[in-house]
Amino acid sequence: MINDIKAEAEKKMKKSLESLNSAFNKIRTGRAHPSILDSVTVNYYGQETPLKQVASVNVEDNRTLTVSPWEKNLMPTIEKAIMASDLGLNPATSGDIIRIPMPMLTEETRKEMVKQAKADAEHGRVSIRNARRDANSMIKDLLKEKEITEDDERKGEDEIQKLTDRHIAEVEKMLKAKEEDLMAV
Repeated sequence: MINDIKAEAEKKMKKSLESLNSAFNKIRTGRAHPSILDSVTVNYYGQETPLKQVASVNVEDNRTLTVSPWEKNLMPTIEKAIMASDLGLNPATSGDIIRIPMPMLTEETRKEMVKQAKADAEHGRVSIRNARRDANSMIKDLLKEKEITEDDERKGEDEIQKLTDRHIAEVEKMLKAKEEDLMAV
């Protein structure tokens, strides 16, 4: 029973790390990366559709992304969608390709992005702690129902705490890497 609770808690904690990773991918650095455009949606025949489902997004060089729509008539729509997104990008159409140069980040912008990364990391930590709290309350419920002993309870809570510590250390490692990436000029 405790192993089931532990496995469920670990699954929730891993989801928190995946969520944090996708949040970090949305924070752009000075380098071009296709995941920057993951949040952009395009009006495709009346449906809001993710950009990567209507065009291919590639890295031309480390400061430029290229978007190649699968249908030529989507070019102006894609361009407007990229401009309307809160990414601060200015696409330029050339032939049948949309080029998106990555603007240089100012020191002030970098610090704002580091703040955002720290806030996202804190959300990840809170989510992991919530998973710990839920698992510990399930273990306490088992003890109340006399399905486990107090020693089992203590052992289970210790295992959950070790799991929590390991995942929070992973959050710290991811945050440190993102900060270094953002502050690199």
